[in-house]
Amino acid sequence: MAEEKHFWQRFAPKQYEKTLMDVDLQFLQEQGIRGIIFDLDNTITPWNEPHIPQEVINWFTALRKMGFHACLLSNNGGERVQKAADLLQIEFVCNARKPFKKGYARAMEVLQTKPNETAVIGDQLFTDMWGGNRWGMYTILLEPMAPKEYWFTTNFSRRLEKVAKRKLGLPLEKGIKER
Repeated sequence: MAEEKHFWQRFAPKQYEKTLMDVDLQFLQEQGIRGIIFDLDNTITPWNEPHIPQEVINWFTALRKMGFHACLLSNNGGERVQKAADLLQIEFVCNARKPFKKGYARAMEVLQTKPNETAVIGDQLFTDMWGGNRWGMYTILLEPMAPKEYWFTTNFSRRLEKVAKRKLGLPLEKGIKER
């Protein structure tokens, strides 16, 4: 049983929040976080949508005013990711192949941060959380913004996530849960 729990821990976020607006930037600053890596689909914008909600744009303005560096890290191709990054006035890395380490390494180069100074915010355990955890970053899981997703995510990843969440006791209480 302990071995099984250990297996699932690699996907566990350090923190769970309902939406991006629930993430406490002051808390992250106090933890020494200087840079934040963001997933795009269902974290910042609904899946495959070009529109970014105004409240998200405002949140990114506050993020920049607080001195954070930010980078989109997406498995999507360049044009869509670049448009979102330009609108949010942040950097981006596309075709990241999350959860593999290379995309996260490129994002940290862009941010000029080390893993212990970097947070990852996303909506998926097996890409965003696992990738950030592999580097020892501070990981924050958000609920997906919308039910519409890429077919593979809906038909495979989310089903397996239900198993992982049950094993990990997710969703977590709002706020911090250290592993």
